[in-house]
Amino acid sequence: MMYDNKNSIKKQAKGNVTYGSDIVLSVINLATKEIAGVSSIVTKFGSALKRWFSNNYYDGVKITYNKDAMNIDVYINVYFGYNVTEVAFRVQENIKNSLSGMIDVKINRINVHVLGVDIPKDELV
Repeated sequence: MMYDNKNSIKKQAKGNVTYGSDIVLSVINLATKEIAGVSSIVTKFGSALKRWFSNNYYDGVKITYNKDAMNIDVYINVYFGYNVTEVAFRVQENIKNSLSGMIDVKINRINVHVLGVDIPKDELV
């Protein structure tokens, strides 16, 4: 690393930095759960098998890689009373910001699939 006259750091890469797919999947999972209105990340029976046999699947999150960018699919349920479109948009933005802030990756597309609506337990009669 070198410093210029303004005391900022200039990066000089000599080698490669690699990230395990579990790190990227974990960041996506946490970023999704942070959003108000997200009830759960949808997991299906087959997700356990997919996780064992695929490095790009993590309980309701799927990543596919293109030449230089990734496509992300997230499957969620939302709480009743929340605007589904707004929750999905906030999930997209939070995933994008979290990945950009932690890991320098190029994202082609973030697809949020809302599969159901849940009623909060405190509202059940």
